[in-house]
Amino acid sequence: MPNKVTYDAVVVGAGPNGLAAAIRLAQAKLSVLLIEANDTIGGGARSGQLTLPGFIHDLCSAVHPLAVGSPFFRQLPLERYGLHWIQPEYPLVHPLDQTNAAILHRSVKKTAEELGTDGDAYIRLMSPLVEHSDTLGIEFLQPMLHWPKCPIRLARFGFYALQSAAGLINKKFTNVGARALFAGLAAHSFLTLERTPSAAFGLVLGMLGHAVGWPLPRGGSQKLSDALAAHFRFLGGEIRTGLRVEHFDQLPLARATLLDLTPLQVLLLMEDKLPSSYARRLGRYRYGPGVFKIDYALNAPIPWRAEQCSRAGTVHVGGTFEEIAMSEREVAQGKPPDRPFVLLAQPTLIDPTRAPAGKHIAWVYCHVPNGSTFNMTQRIENQIERFAPGFRDCINARHTMNCEEIEAKNSNLVGGDINGGAADLRQLFERPVFSPSPYRIPVPGYYLCSSSTPPGGGVHGMCGFQAAEAALRDCFK
Repeated sequence: MPNKVTYDAVVVGAGPNGLAAAIRLAQAKLSVLLIEANDTIGGGARSGQLTLPGFIHDLCSAVHPLAVGSPFFRQLPLERYGLHWIQPEYPLVHPLDQTNAAILHRSVKKTAEELGTDGDAYIRLMSPLVEHSDTLGIEFLQPMLHWPKCPIRLARFGFYALQSAAGLINKKFTNVGARALFAGLAAHSFLTLERTPSAAFGLVLGMLGHAVGWPLPRGGSQKLSDALAAHFRFLGGEIRTGLRVEHFDQLPLARATLLDLTPLQVLLLMEDKLPSSYARRLGRYRYGPGVFKIDYALNAPIPWRAEQCSRAGTVHVGGTFEEIAMSEREVAQGKPPDRPFVLLAQPTLIDPTRAPAGKHIAWVYCHVPNGSTFNMTQRIENQIERFAPGFRDCINARHTMNCEEIEAKNSNLVGGDINGGAADLRQLFERPVFSPSPYRIPVPGYYLCSSSTPPGGGVHGMCGFQAAEAALRDCFK
């Protein structure tokens, strides 16, 4: 690649954050080049045929409450480029033993009505969040060190969020359904449920389920990435794929260079250019647990005992709060869990374009220790069979990926960590360093825009947007 000034800005990595950064820079009428190592753009939001012809699976993310709730993505005319969000009848169902299940309805009141004696507690906890979800959503998706526009509302959220999920559950809920439902939401944090701030993840994801749903893009996650790329090109941007950058000297000179990379890749790319103190801080950055993922081609829908599961886009398979807590503790102890907490999506129940007529797909993963190569297939399927007897009889084909294989597909997913780094309390503030603008790399014109910066993991593009804003202030006034 020629090493001369040909662009105002260069963005390395075409995941959701790289795409968001590139779009924001292009909106400012800058010439922008977006570089992607893989042959297809999208990073953690890609789709492809992993099992059999005609079955379209999502390679990483599948369900996108954060994308549809993103303050930046919502401003973009993505429907013009073929993006269509599909909402399942129920955003989330959590099966319990026999035919019982806890349901996250779009309505807080309807959800509470089915939680028995915990209904009033659920309303008091969730209604204020849902009522102010637009303003709170903007606050959540900022760097931790910022001046809040809604300090009272944010303080109320923080009162509950800055504690462990286990602590909040034990204070608020006694009903097995409410306890399990919130435990499953909080387990998206990849933290043990006894650690702070696991409660925050449960509150935010529950709030989004009520406020905007847990939708899927028709045709798969690739449709979201393709729409972002199409809008970027409409703004005059250029994309080059299949171009792996292994040293910063390979990059064209530009006034601003933004890296949709995690700290490990930044060190590999430009350690000899970084101040030693900053390099040491990046070297101390910690990655979280990994995932073991299975994609299924099915000859029939999953035969759930609780029929409500057959009307949900997402199903949390893990049993009670106590069982989920045990699964996450085992992961933290470095052990593949015996009875894993399983996150499962059923795209073809609402999007038949993803499989041949009469066939279905399922997207499944569980948490495992970072870097694990243990094959979790049997343990995952035992959990699904527990709530859907006969599930194995529906399987036409399966495609599995352990942590090493996941990282081989996307080097940002270090050790199978799909969140760009552990999201414990320390790394909410030090992501990757403690700073009012953690996007700035202490090399003039260089910025970090990956999920290793605030607000962290998830398909929302706000890490890229915030990094682009910093570059616009610094380099383009």
